[in-house]
Amino acid sequence: MALTLQQRLDRINVRVEELSFWRERETAPVEGWTFDGEPIALGGFWPRRDGVRKLAATAVVPDHWNLADTRLMLNIGGESLIALSAEGAETERFGLDPNHQEFPVPGKRFAIDIDAVARLPFGEPVREPRLTKAHVALIDKPVHELHLLLMQVFEAATYLGDHEVVPHLIKAAEETFAALDWPSATADYVARTAPQAGQRRIWEMPELRANPDALRQDQRASVVAALEALREKLKALKARYPQQGKLAITGHAHIDLAWLWPYDETRRKARRTFNTALQLMKQFPSFVFNQSTAAYYDQIERDDPELFKAIQAAVKGGQWETIGAMWVEPDTNMPTGESFVRQLLYGQRYFEAKFGTRHRVCWLPDCFGFSGALPQLLRQAGVDSFFTIKVNWSETNRFPYDLFWWEGLDGSRVLAHTFDNPVHGYNGSTEPKAIIGTWQNFRGKTLHDESLLAVGHGDGGGGVTPEMLERQAQLADFPAVPALAPARVEDFFARAHEGVPADLPVWLGEIYLELHRATLTTQSGTKKKHREAERALITAETISSLGMLLGGEKPESLETHWHAVLKNEFHDILPGSGVREVYIDAENELAAARDAGIARQQEALAALVAQLPKGEAKDAVAIVNPTLAPRPVRFEGPEGPVAAASTVAPLGIAVIGKAELAPAAGLTVAEDRLENAHIRAIIGKDGTVASLIDKRTGREALAGRGNQLVAYPMDKPRNWDAWDVEDDYTANGQELTEVESISVVERGPHRAAIKVVKRFRDSVVTQTYTLWANAPRLDIKTHIDWHDRRVLLRTLTPVAVRADHATFECAFGIVRRPTHSNTSWDAAKFEVPGHRFVDLSEPGFGVAMLNDGKYGHSARGNTLGLSLLRSPIYPDPVADEGEQTFTYSLMPHGGDWLAAGVLTEAEDLNQPLLSAPAAGAAIGTVTPVAVSGHKVALAGLKPAEDSADVVLRVYEPAGGRGALDVAPTGGWKVAGDVNLLEEAVQREGDFGIRPFEVRSLRLTR
Repeated sequence: MALTLQQRLDRINVRVEELSFWRERETAPVEGWTFDGEPIALGGFWPRRDGVRKLAATAVVPDHWNLADTRLMLNIGGESLIALSAEGAETERFGLDPNHQEFPVPGKRFAIDIDAVARLPFGEPVREPRLTKAHVALIDKPVHELHLLLMQVFEAATYLGDHEVVPHLIKAAEETFAALDWPSATADYVARTAPQAGQRRIWEMPELRANPDALRQDQRASVVAALEALREKLKALKARYPQQGKLAITGHAHIDLAWLWPYDETRRKARRTFNTALQLMKQFPSFVFNQSTAAYYDQIERDDPELFKAIQAAVKGGQWETIGAMWVEPDTNMPTGESFVRQLLYGQRYFEAKFGTRHRVCWLPDCFGFSGALPQLLRQAGVDSFFTIKVNWSETNRFPYDLFWWEGLDGSRVLAHTFDNPVHGYNGSTEPKAIIGTWQNFRGKTLHDESLLAVGHGDGGGGVTPEMLERQAQLADFPAVPALAPARVEDFFARAHEGVPADLPVWLGEIYLELHRATLTTQSGTKKKHREAERALITAETISSLGMLLGGEKPESLETHWHAVLKNEFHDILPGSGVREVYIDAENELAAARDAGIARQQEALAALVAQLPKGEAKDAVAIVNPTLAPRPVRFEGPEGPVAAASTVAPLGIAVIGKAELAPAAGLTVAEDRLENAHIRAIIGKDGTVASLIDKRTGREALAGRGNQLVAYPMDKPRNWDAWDVEDDYTANGQELTEVESISVVERGPHRAAIKVVKRFRDSVVTQTYTLWANAPRLDIKTHIDWHDRRVLLRTLTPVAVRADHATFECAFGIVRRPTHSNTSWDAAKFEVPGHRFVDLSEPGFGVAMLNDGKYGHSARGNTLGLSLLRSPIYPDPVADEGEQTFTYSLMPHGGDWLAAGVLTEAEDLNQPLLSAPAAGAAIGTVTPVAVSGHKVALAGLKPAEDSADVVLRVYEPAGGRGALDVAPTGGWKVAGDVNLLEEAVQREGDFGIRPFEVRSLRLTR
């Protein structure tokens, strides 16, 4: 009877499984275990499951066994780091997890020491951990190799589909089975096959024979002969059906810096994973492993110096590739541009100092969308290539390219590559399904003859297994599959740079991920502290540098505090997708970095005032503007708010007598309104903004009630609770209309405010509408005490503006996005990232919404929306529970957003002017460095890393160009342009500043 090819494959699959039961020729138990020093029986449950537990035993290998074929088999109840020590041999360490449970042994008698946690790789608790498996086994190597080879034949024939080689592969497998002399003695056969799934379902098995016989030598000889014959048949088929395509194989272990486990567990995961990789390098000399993230190496250097030295040696030997260029693999939607600079600056400097290498590849496989600012910053840090696979996760539109030039906001380009592996993405394997699928899915094969494939268990670490490398070696002789070669990622990209054609596709601007949009809002308290920490450090460096320019000493570096900020920008921390413990740590670390920045500001401010020209002022204040736009005198002083009519020059220190700090004229307040010379706001009885008049243009800014607070209890996504918000969340929006009170709480003369208290179910929202005497914006200071789950809270403001695009601030620039849903690409952008403002403008007039710590925005039709809070239950059941405070603002304006000062007001909201008493200083303004010409914004003003110089970094924020002049005083001069690594560069062209360009200038004396 003729069977179909599928039926023949099913038969092969059953027969392949049979071979696995004879893989272990003999076994011997490992007994005498202790748990934290107390005896524990093999099969016994852990007495305690909290924290890190220590298990230990001594193993003895029977004298007649060959050590090279002996393996230690362990399953002890959780993830572990194991150490195997034999007399006269070096201690060998390995990671133990569900994918790594088999280990080479160091001698005939050896000690086993284990540090274990009762957790699985993705943080799941092992509720009843037990010492399940512990024995040594003598592996029948020919059986092992034949089993794996036949499994790969079966898989290749399955996934090659209609390829004409498939019947030949099936026939080769069938002939192999026919050539075997396989045992059948009942007692041994039943005992060996007892673990098979079907056998385990039998009502009651007979008594099983202990230590069933292995293959006889004549039976083993048939295995050896069949194995060799099959290899030859595969080689012959390969000659007839050559391999198709090429995959560069890089070993990999994606370790989320913190996610479904806290950072302390990540430290343990890194040690396990890195020890495993080093052991595989000893067993497989061609194995190449890559690992990004300078922060991991920095931590390992402190936690395990011996391991760090071994990694350094492996890097030098070429088997370990450090990669990525950054301090961590950060989220790229929310960090400010200067944070990206520091990711690259501190990352590249660390890798060069510790490993003697700089990176050319940015490695971000798992981030949730990519800022258009990145290509320029990468190029300025010596990085010309970019890798991710996350673009394949978009749910609505398929990203059109997998090998392309990614062009940033300013026109800079990096070569980008992504692969589409159907077997666990960047946590790939070398099995036929993965390699065949990855090559078939590679759309760039007409442009380049090679794709990349990262292999190794990941997210929770673990990495490559011996089987993956054995499969790779075997597949070298297979027909029709892609050719596999171990490769360094940077070498792969170097070949791609050399081989890509001139007409390679180009993707311009941001790479928006049509998924995981809620990561812009979840854990909003952490996001707020991150914004505060970024700004505190940038401002601290700015003030310190102004002091240097006035003759002060170079301050101590803030790099270690930057490390804390950069760490918490990791793509499963800042986006809010981690467990509760992650955010306890993150908020503490970010608050410490913020407080250190503020403390440095105060120290630098005091030193700065002491350096000012002396005068007769007895009751004066020094006011520092840490930005590059003239700023109205508006700050919170020790005696209360100040909002005067004067301004402070960019990067200026203005000494003003207190008598001159009279409030700007025109501020009034009533129970239902706030008004100054710029705007008039009417607050309705429902607590919304009933009217917002821009008095300079005479226009009403609103097309309905402003600041409608709407709760969405249908914020319950299909998957990924903390990550996603579905497009139907609006189906059940409930506006907060229950007003408990409205009252005037501040009456001027510098500032006025009206407080509104609202309730939603078990939560309370207190909003204070605040108007400074000299401000063109209405601040809405918001205090939330939240006690509801699975609700999204947003503010909506319909504005009297018609425009088909809105402008959103991003890192070092802006993104213009459609306000309509003409195409599926437009419709998918119903929640998008933005930094400090979004603006909707028509010619001559617009309205901006500003914020000091939010990122999830929308602009649909004429309605501006801002997501304020989400309360998912997974993986943190109490995300954003409790109290938090933030501010957002409404700002009507004439003209375009830049000329109208939207950026300046956003800077003011996020970083107010600083002030200090200045008795004895001369009245007037000191400007240590003047920046003139085209309007630019300040990225940073910082002490140089390796000298007493100062680095000034500016960027063009709106897409224009023009002249730029930088004029320091006090004997300082501009030494020239530097890159982000603070090395001198020759800038192309003579234009002062180009659209969205980031320029870094070294100031020296």
